[in-house]
Amino acid sequence: MEVSQLQILRELGDLGSVTAVAHAMYVTPSAVSQQLALLQRNIQVPLTRKEGRNLVLTEAGEVLAAAGASVISSLAAARAAIGDFQESPAAAVSVAGFHSVGQALFAPLLAKLEAHGAPVPRFFDEDVAQQDFPALTARYDLVLAHRMDFSPVWPADKVVVSALAHEPLDIALPAGHRLAAKRTLVPSDLTEERWVVSREGYSPADVLLAISAVSGVAPQIVHRINDYATVATLVAAGEVLGIIPRYTAGAVLGTSVVLRPLEGIANRRRIDLLARPESMQRLSVQLVARAMGEAMAELSTP
Repeated sequence: MEVSQLQILRELGDLGSVTAVAHAMYVTPSAVSQQLALLQRNIQVPLTRKEGRNLVLTEAGEVLAAAGASVISSLAAARAAIGDFQESPAAAVSVAGFHSVGQALFAPLLAKLEAHGAPVPRFFDEDVAQQDFPALTARYDLVLAHRMDFSPVWPADKVVVSALAHEPLDIALPAGHRLAAKRTLVPSDLTEERWVVSREGYSPADVLLAISAVSGVAPQIVHRINDYATVATLVAAGEVLGIIPRYTAGAVLGTSVVLRPLEGIANRRRIDLLARPESMQRLSVQLVARAMGEAMAELSTP
């Protein structure tokens, strides 16, 4: 039973003939008759009867037509409600971000949202491995995600991708470390160092693997820590070096830790905004995404 068939049945009851229904619905009389026949196949009692040259509704047909009118009205109300939801700048928006970007971006984003007249989102932190970010779009309207340049691209057939930043991952050193005097570092500078680095599948661990591959020396990993504030405190203690994103985690360092750029390997990650296509059709989501782009641009400007 299709809504279009119920619409035809309703119009037949109101207009009194197949020809009149066809004219009102901009279809041929044979198309009207065909749809009525398909509807009748699913109903045990006759819905129409001949009255002279016209086809009219039986009592059962009138009952179904009335019920169909209620269905059609409810669907119209539902479409209107969806339209209002899609076009409302104040509709709720959920945003998930990995830890460092949440610490750096969520608070500045609030001022941008006020300027755009956008709603304050519901923020969530989700620290997942790179390949798991796209799946989060099933739970959140917008997902802040990161991946290394050499990692697989996001599945464009499943998510809409908006590029926000191209962030270097720098070497974090104790301020008094022998390498702190250098302006830039290369993998060969780091072969004898001990490390605090993220779990496997996260950007810092990927960078350390690249350092190892270029230098030919296996890294001495002492700690596996994903939280950059904790990484900074361990680096400040003077026993290990770390790998920290320049834009999103620089604020957690304090004065006892310095960052030095790394040359000779691919050490940048892409920070992107992921969303399902249907989420990006909503005005409130578009406003939040726009404000997020502006906030990230300011964050990543030297």
